[in-house]
Amino acid sequence: MDSSRDRERRQPLAGVQVLDFTRVLAGPLCTMILADQGADVIKVEEPRLGDETRQWGPPWLGQGSDRKLSAYFACANRNKRSLALDLKSQQGRRTARRLAARSQIVVENFRPGKADRLGIGWRELSAANPALVYCSITGYGLEGPSSANPGYDYAIQACSGLMSITGPSQGPACKVGVAIADVVTGLNASTAILSALRSAERSGRGQHLDISLLDCQIASLINVASNYLATGEPPRRYGAQHANIVPYQAFPASDGEFVISAGNDRQFASLCRCLGCPQLADDPRFADNPSRLRHRRLLIPMLEEKLAAKKAQEWIGILLEAGVPAAPINDIPTALSDPQVKYRGLVTQIDGISMIGSPFHPRDDSYLRLPPPRLGEHTQEILDELGNGS
Repeated sequence: MDSSRDRERRQPLAGVQVLDFTRVLAGPLCTMILADQGADVIKVEEPRLGDETRQWGPPWLGQGSDRKLSAYFACANRNKRSLALDLKSQQGRRTARRLAARSQIVVENFRPGKADRLGIGWRELSAANPALVYCSITGYGLEGPSSANPGYDYAIQACSGLMSITGPSQGPACKVGVAIADVVTGLNASTAILSALRSAERSGRGQHLDISLLDCQIASLINVASNYLATGEPPRRYGAQHANIVPYQAFPASDGEFVISAGNDRQFASLCRCLGCPQLADDPRFADNPSRLRHRRLLIPMLEEKLAAKKAQEWIGILLEAGVPAAPINDIPTALSDPQVKYRGLVTQIDGISMIGSPFHPRDDSYLRLPPPRLGEHTQEILDELGNGS
């Protein structure tokens, strides 16, 4: 049987060292993805308070004198080692540069220009390590008229247009319930880093990646932005409906709402048969998706009348059996206790800490090497590895 050490060596990024100067969410999520793939991520933190999300509680992991850290910090910082380092000091900056010289990847999310002022910017570090992949994550990008603005997820959701298409069709704009701009940016940054790492391994030349929350959120507007570019018509909010597909929305059953996602004409025909009105699928007004879009206001009440006859879970069973995508609208506790979520290992534990698992490792928790670290927990260990105690 393989040992845990053997499994670690076989992870795709085993042997890759990442120097992580990030905090909050987009950067830490990016580096956690790399850590989950086996990279040795050294999280550099200010010695007194560290990453500010350590204080973003309650809720906390542990209580009273046993309080460890915030649940927020834990969600994006497993499999990392924490190094408490004062980058304002000459010795701290010298240590950071020495670590960067032996790293394959550096990730930072300082305001534009700060890394250069600290002596840990791309030009200085790449001069000593030409194959270095250096990723800068910012709110608005390293250059441009808004580059100096502080960039938090909420502000990006607002200015990117995302909030204008989120929420009820009548009423105020809403933000997404999670920091989606940070999440999308973390995912994009990790992908860009892996591409640049592959290139550096072949050419010996690294890259400076400029990844911003604004860029990533604009890119994630996908079909909604494409609709506008094609027509010149400003997109509007559809609530629980879809701008391009009908029926693709929440419907009321006799005991509450559930979702139907009939993404093609075949699924719509199956839906109509399940509802006992197969003739709707042959009606020229509803026979294809463009027609259903034009006659949305006529079709939806017809479907709602039929769906009101049974409970949501009963309809879900009938529709899934017929090949029509349908799902309950779960709250978070229900979603996390779903049998499929449990089967896929999406809720896991390390060192007694419950957390959401990696989507890259379904049903395999061998990637769980280290719990979210205490501030400075690995400082001496890392300095000893570096040599000369500093």
